Amino acid sequence: MLAIVDSGGANIASVRFALERLGVRSELTADPAVIRSAERVILPGVGSAVEGMKRLHAKGLVECVRGLTQPVLGVCLGMQLLFESSAEGPVDTLGLIPGRVALLPDSPGIQVPHMGWNTVQIAKPVALLDGIEAGARFYFVHSYAGPANEFTLASCTHGTAFAAIVQRGNFSGVQFHPERSGPAGARLLQNFVEGRA
Repeated sequence: MLAIVDSGGANIASVRFALERLGVRSELTADPAVIRSAERVILPGVGSAVEGMKRLHAKGLVECVRGLTQPVLGVCLGMQLLFESSAEGPVDTLGLIPGRVALLPDSPGIQVPHMGWNTVQIAKPVALLDGIEAGARFYFVHSYAGPANEFTLASCTHGTAFAAIVQRGNFSGVQFHPERSGPAGARLLQNFVEGRA
């Protein structure tokens, strides 16, 4: 069973629909016992890190998520929450991946938020990226991003380079929306649910 953490994000329905298209059964839940017992966990989210962490704290899920040992995939804000902190406000995030989420730079020809299709540059060919070719395009909607560092599997550039896919231990994250990213996004989700994480 795959658990989707009920973090209140607006992308939850589209993530569930994308999993259904792959024939994957999922359960939307805020029950720590159900989340801990799942084979895999997806942490979705949209909006600000401050509000995202408030929702997790309100539902008693912060320590639950931090303590998970099965494969976990953070999506969009869910990925940003895996880092240590965010420039969006005075908030400590989950602290599972080193680094601070920062505002994308606003510069000539670069609009923030970063919205639309963009290519990623694969830095580390790992199982989660099986079948995804260099230069694959994914759909992004965000103003903040995590740093490209040693835990970055793939980066993207929008004014500056940032982490598009990260992984540390059993925790992975994607800044883009795989559920809206066509065949490449579907393949990444398939890799995750099949244990290639």
